Amino acid sequence: MINYNQAKKILKKAKIKILDEEILIKDSLNRVISKDIFSPSDHPLCDNAAFDGFAINSNDTKNLSKKNPKNFKIIGSTSAGSRPLNKKIRKFDTVEIMTGGIIPQPLNSIIPIEKINFYPDKKNPKSIVIDNKINQFNHIRFKGSDYKKKQLVIKKGSIIQSNHILALKTLGIKKIKVKKKLNILFFSTGNEISNSNTIPIWKVRNSNSYYIESLKNNFLFNFKNGGILKDHHQHHFKSKINKMLKSKIDIIITSGAVSAGKFDYIPSVVKQFKTSYYFKNVNIRPGKPVLFAKINQKAIFGLPGNPISSAACFRFFVYPFIENILNLHHEKPVKAVLKNSFEKKKNFTRFIKSKLNTTVNGKLEVKLLPGQESFRINSFVRSNVWGVLPQGQSKFKKGQIIDCFFPNYSNKILD
Repeated sequence: MINYNQAKKILKKAKIKILDEEILIKDSLNRVISKDIFSPSDHPLCDNAAFDGFAINSNDTKNLSKKNPKNFKIIGSTSAGSRPLNKKIRKFDTVEIMTGGIIPQPLNSIIPIEKINFYPDKKNPKSIVIDNKINQFNHIRFKGSDYKKKQLVIKKGSIIQSNHILALKTLGIKKIKVKKKLNILFFSTGNEISNSNTIPIWKVRNSNSYYIESLKNNFLFNFKNGGILKDHHQHHFKSKINKMLKSKIDIIITSGAVSAGKFDYIPSVVKQFKTSYYFKNVNIRPGKPVLFAKINQKAIFGLPGNPISSAACFRFFVYPFIENILNLHHEKPVKAVLKNSFEKKKNFTRFIKSKLNTTVNGKLEVKLLPGQESFRINSFVRSNVWGVLPQGQSKFKKGQIIDCFFPNYSNKILD
């Protein structure tokens, strides 16, 4: 039996190839950038006003004071969305300007409207009165001050979020290159599994397929439900693998039938194919009976049938595999201080249903919840993170810092 770190190394080496595609920005939410994106132009495109007011040439105010004021003639008005003012601007001229308006040359500073004194009056202004020196570049948004042309906007391997879409649209980028979405085919297994809401005591409701399907937008894959494989469906499952090898399916995931019982046929069927990478059983809790195999450019994961074990194994085996083949930036855990002690077997990695919270002084604390048995969903409902207790240590004391991972989405903390 291998440990969790060894399993992760196998998953990393077993990378399958996922092609790129070009898509519209409006369709890019939660997709993975496959090529660095650079700004096609400066942003802003030109110097423009950050306030409503009047644009002046600061050089014209050098010698002005309360005792030596000067009237600046209003020669025009400009606003956001209007063409640049096409007038010759002389000394002591000013232009009314609204936020976003292009600043005419050689004007180089803006006086906010609240500070303007009009002459002869506000209702019929001919000029503005300035009685002090004005610094240059007041209230101006400079060309290229946000993004320079060809400046990196988003690194490849990033997941597109709504703030990215805003930026890309602002910069005039219409299409981007992303990794194609993975296609996952999922099978539940076992005569006991039922899709009915009302079941006899010898049946189990099919929750695993619903849980993993619910993650498809968070973890970047298309989901196809293959249904329930019964206890004697070995040949049917083998046929499904053969069809997968000729289809657009990238990964098959099964739930159950992966241990060592009479009807646990998933490993024996998988072994009938030529696999380049394979493991079964890892020193973890929950989810010890977990299987992985790569067949050509396809992958198979055999997850435990227990809902909590299945959820843990998807998060800590399937997702790292997806992260690697999509060339995502490596996920970084949230570090938190333990609120309670915990003891486990030294050689096992434990995935613990946990509750993360913030203290009054801003520290992250995590409580390892009671009810860690893999059949208990109550503690899973109350949890908001998986706490990870690595192999090589058996006792974890209150105050120790551990790694935490969100169960239903990846935590992308990037540089």
